[in-house]
Amino acid sequence: MANPTATFDTSMGTFKTEILLEEMPITAGNFIELAKSGFYDGLHFHRVIKDFMIQFGCPYSSDPESARAGTGGPPHGTIADEHLENAKISNEPGTLSMANTGRPNSGGSQFFLNTANNAYLDWFSPGPSQHPVFGRVIEGQEVVDAIGSTPTSTGDRPRTPVKMERLTIED
Repeated sequence: MANPTATFDTSMGTFKTEILLEEMPITAGNFIELAKSGFYDGLHFHRVIKDFMIQFGCPYSSDPESARAGTGGPPHGTIADEHLENAKISNEPGTLSMANTGRPNSGGSQFFLNTANNAYLDWFSPGPSQHPVFGRVIEGQEVVDAIGSTPTSTGDRPRTPVKMERLTIED
């Protein structure tokens, strides 16, 4: 059975990802459930760091000027960390990874797309950061790169808001 795909229709264009449900059932399943519920529709990318990553998924980012953007999570709370020996997928450019607070089991709705090689964020690498990869871009990497190059202001917030018009899942 093939992994599902997610289509990200943003104000800067469209890109598609393969969601690694077979490899990362908890993390990918959580993302799919939220996407299918419409949770991500209308939110904004709240953190962009050039040559590093773009972050998305905070419910408070529906208002791109909100001081709370980047601090929220899903209505059901956090999910368990997923560190599976058979799913050692590195935080390479074009991968989706679960954001967290740095504490165990603190992932939820926020995730980031790597725009650089960030292997030091791998859960199986030495160091404090542990971010499991649960997807990869399969179309439209140029859109991800454009979002990652958008000018930012204080707090790494895009000066011109980048909105998720709609995020859909195809099984």
